[in-house]
Amino acid sequence: MSLNWVCSFHLKAGLFPCGTDTGKGKSKMSKHITHGFHCMKGKSNHDMEDYVVSEFKKKDDSELGLFAIFDGHLGHDVAKYLQNHLFDNILKEHDFWTETEDAIRRAYHSTDAEILDKARLLGRGGSTAVTAILINGQKLVVANVGDSRAVICKNGMGKQLSVDHEPSTEKRKIESRGGFVSNLPGDVPRVDGQLAVARAFGDKSLKVHLSSEPDVTVEVIDDNVEFIILASDGIWKVMSNQEAVDTIKNIKDAQSAAKLLIEAAISKESKDDISCIVVRFH
Repeated sequence: MSLNWVCSFHLKAGLFPCGTDTGKGKSKMSKHITHGFHCMKGKSNHDMEDYVVSEFKKKDDSELGLFAIFDGHLGHDVAKYLQNHLFDNILKEHDFWTETEDAIRRAYHSTDAEILDKARLLGRGGSTAVTAILINGQKLVVANVGDSRAVICKNGMGKQLSVDHEPSTEKRKIESRGGFVSNLPGDVPRVDGQLAVARAFGDKSLKVHLSSEPDVTVEVIDDNVEFIILASDGIWKVMSNQEAVDTIKNIKDAQSAAKLLIEAAISKESKDDISCIVVRFH
């Protein structure tokens, strides 16, 4: 079955043309783990380009929490494709249970290859991604390409688990592939003067200068972990990791926490599409 789920109630939600979408759910293995998400369209004149996966899924004799933010650009088709296929491809890897990090890396690359092969259908756009797989409530594996971010809160302190792949920090790699990084006054650094991230899925016209190699981080979930935030860059452009953590640290309901984070970002004049997932360990 394809993971074409946006809603944690296991309702097939499909596209995100609406201004707002929201949902919540909980682990069946542990009543102490809950999750919620909230999404809001920004002030741009295009359709919502963010897609979310937020659910628990039984796999063999284990339970997997599957959480992801896909932030599309130049259209939403690549982000939608990732929503439908990336986790499926990860879980199909034969050594997912034994070599989880390597399996995730291979699945990121193979999924990107699928997207590039379907460029005529999916268009010339691309998408960033941050994914988190929670294995039996005990082990968290985070991977990302681009600038969507994962932050964990332990004992009230925020710790970033993902890496922001900015063109300025990967300038040498981009130039070694024959590309360049523009740095015009009043604008952010861009690959070939176009894309504001150094790694992404899709973007066929830029792919020779881009990477789809994910950074992968493993975190053990112990009693000090309070919650995890996954969010698109619409939050991180206006809030630090600790600001985000402090904003929701007293909000016990994960869905309400995700919504509050987005509202806080909008109050700080974030104009981007914003998607946010909060996973709470009670």
